Amino acid sequence: MRVMVIIKATRSTEAGVMPSEQLLADMTRFNEALVQAGVMLGGDGLKPSRHGKRVRFVGDKRLVIDGPFAETKEVIAGYWIWQVKDMNEALQWVNKCPHPMPGEDTEIEIRPFFEAEDFGAEFTPELREKEERLREQIERQQAKQ
Repeated sequence: MRVMVIIKATRSTEAGVMPSEQLLADMTRFNEALVQAGVMLGGDGLKPSRHGKRVRFVGDKRLVIDGPFAETKEVIAGYWIWQVKDMNEALQWVNKCPHPMPGEDTEIEIRPFFEAEDFGAEFTPELREKEERLREQIERQQAKQ
């Protein structure tokens, strides 16, 4: 099962406070363990929401909202994408994670990805094939970088 592990923003991350050298070293060790275990598929930290935009879909219109965004609990500071057996394994890994924002309360959310079989008959063999070709194309592009 693939999951996205979402690190929620805090006042410090939204203020652009960069992690300490010790936290960077601790996170690097944690990421190395994830990679060595075959769990980590990707992940990154995100700049504060003042650098971002939201697009609200209202009927046929698109409304662009410039950051920063007021509610930090609705903002993501970083993420991982993991391949795990189940939610319990994901929880075990999160419990080993260094505290991402020492000195502040921090939340990490774990959300499973939809897999092809979750979509049922509406996800036809033709659509599945197209999706697979797109994934392969993305992998080839990433390999070139």
